[in-house]
Amino acid sequence: MKPSESFEFNRREFLATTVGAATAAAAAFSAPSVTRGAEEKSSGAPSGNLIDTNVYLGRWPFRRLPLDETALLVAKLRDQGVAQAWAGTFDTLLHKDITSANARLAGECAKSGGLLVPIGALDPMQPDWEEDLRRCVDEHRMPGIRLHPNYHGYMLSDPVFERILKLADERGLLVQIAVIMEDERTIHPLVNVPPTDTAPLPALAQKSPRVRLQLLNAFRTLRGKPLLELATAGVRFEIAMLEGVNGVANLLAQIAPDRVLFGSYAPFFYFESARLKLKESALPPAQISAVSAGNARQFLAAR
Repeated sequence: MKPSESFEFNRREFLATTVGAATAAAAAFSAPSVTRGAEEKSSGAPSGNLIDTNVYLGRWPFRRLPLDETALLVAKLRDQGVAQAWAGTFDTLLHKDITSANARLAGECAKSGGLLVPIGALDPMQPDWEEDLRRCVDEHRMPGIRLHPNYHGYMLSDPVFERILKLADERGLLVQIAVIMEDERTIHPLVNVPPTDTAPLPALAQKSPRVRLQLLNAFRTLRGKPLLELATAGVRFEIAMLEGVNGVANLLAQIAPDRVLFGSYAPFFYFESARLKLKESALPPAQISAVSAGNARQFLAAR
C-alpha cells in the first residue's frame, strides 16, 4: 500500500468514527425531545429548561439559512428544550428603516407563545435613532437592545455609543453587542466588515456600572487579557463561537461563572452545536443549570 493510500484510509476511518460519535452524542443529549414536544402540544407553552440569549429572525442578507422562517425556528427551539430565546433580526444589519424592522421583529415574537423575547436594534448613524429606542421600550416592551457597530459604521469609542449607554441606563435596558456576525474567511468580498473593537468597553462599563452589557459572537476574536478585563468590568458573554475541547469548562475556570450565558446563534449556526458544548464539557449540575438558564434569568431581572 502506498503511503498516500494509507493516509487516505486512516483519514476516512477517523472521519467516520468522529461523525458516528458526534451523532450518538447528539441523539443521547436530545432524547427527551419527543416527551417535550408532547407536553408543549398539550399545554401550548414552552416546557424546556434552556434560555438562549442569541438567536436571530429574518433573512441573512447573503444566503438562505435553514430555519430562517420563524415558525421553523420556533419549532426547533421548542424541540431542543428552549424555554425562552432572546431574538434580534438580521434585517437591521443592512436595512436603513430600523423602525419597521423592529416592528416586524416584535410582531413575529408575539406569535411565538412567549418563547421569543424581542431585542430591538438601533443604528445611531441614522436620524431619529433615539426615537427608535423609545419605541423599543414604550411600544414594543422590549427588555433590551442589540447593537451591530461594525455594520452601522461607528466604534465603541465614539461619543454616540456612550450616549446609548446613558439612555439604556435611564430606561433599564440590557445592551447586547455583536462582535462579529460571520467568520472573516467566508464574508462577502464587497462587504468588508471587521470585528467590533471591544477595547474601549471595560472603561465605559465602569463608568456606567448599572448598564447590563453582553457580548455576542465574541470568542472568534476575544481571549486572554482583554477577556479578563471585560469580565472583571461586569460584561457577560455567550458560547455560540466558543471553540476547543472542554471549552465551556475552560472558560468558567478563567472568569466568574455568572458571566457566561447560553447562546446558539441560531439559525446561522446549528443549535445542536451550542448544546453539545455544554454536554462535552462535563460540567457539574450546578454550573450546567447556571449557564443553561440561571445566569440569563438573573441578568434579565437585574434591574
